[in-house]
Amino acid sequence: MKEALFFEKLNTSKVQCHLCAHHCVIPNDKRGICGVRENRSGILYSLVYGKSIAENVDPIEKKPLFHFLPGSKSFSIATAGCNFRCLHCQNYDISQMPRTRDVIIGKNLSPEDIVALAKQTGCKSISYTYTEPTIYFEYAYDIAKRASQEGLKNVFVTNGYITDGPLRKISPYLDAANIDLKAFTEGFYKKICGARLQPVLDAIRLYRELNIWIELTTLIIPTHNDSPHELEQIASFIRELGPDIPWHITAYHPTYRLTDQPRTPVKTLIQAREIGLRMGLRYVYIGNVSEEQGENTYCYNCGKLLIERCGFSVRKNRLRSGHCPECRVQIAGVDSQEG
Repeated sequence: MKEALFFEKLNTSKVQCHLCAHHCVIPNDKRGICGVRENRSGILYSLVYGKSIAENVDPIEKKPLFHFLPGSKSFSIATAGCNFRCLHCQNYDISQMPRTRDVIIGKNLSPEDIVALAKQTGCKSISYTYTEPTIYFEYAYDIAKRASQEGLKNVFVTNGYITDGPLRKISPYLDAANIDLKAFTEGFYKKICGARLQPVLDAIRLYRELNIWIELTTLIIPTHNDSPHELEQIASFIRELGPDIPWHITAYHPTYRLTDQPRTPVKTLIQAREIGLRMGLRYVYIGNVSEEQGENTYCYNCGKLLIERCGFSVRKNRLRSGHCPECRVQIAGVDSQEG
């Protein structure tokens, strides 16, 4: 347990958390929406500091990040809890644990332990993933600061619901993020996620302004967010931020509390990719299905194959110091030879 950052006392019994866009007002002995930040006599505490519920060595492509240290390994960690309640959450057993089971479990691992494990396993980065890293901000911040000092990169895999202050605080140590842009309607965010769209859009813009490398992911759910119009809106938003931002379009499969639709047809994913490319995006990828063309990186200028992938593994990487070997145009991202 550790005293939380980014909260204010409202009176003798209530505090308000400003870590994420929910801005929870929390009475004494109660917790915020995330289920892991508790008001104890006017002080907000993180209940998950130092309590890692998952540690794995993953390909960086699994985050998914395709333009950040391609082919490298990332040490992935998480704690219990989340500030969303996505009906289709794949990791609901740990993300929703504090709310549905009223328990918080985890292995006691200090920031120093995490950094040491990452280095021992030959990882180039630490990814804060599986659940929402914002809700264990204090833990992630201390790990990220130490990791940066030890020459490791730091990656958030996030729903993008962080507020301005925390993101600016961790930004000197945060190198990359994959941000879910789950849909482009407030209705979807409210019904499916228990959140709002606008704070996510604001956070994505801030990540970009802070020069943190970002890639965006949209899970396509039939009838919920798969209309051509909505996909065009998402692509247009990304294009305005920068055509070099990769967009990952991934397939949904029924899980948790959202089981009313079939798996996303491959045809829908291919059409979404075509929309993204037509709207001017340079890098649009297809995930969660076997569609090799949609996993590879091609030069946006000459069209040559640059990185060939199969699943989460890199078969061939033809980049040369971040440039296409054919036409020499620069390919956006953080190349492994530069990292």
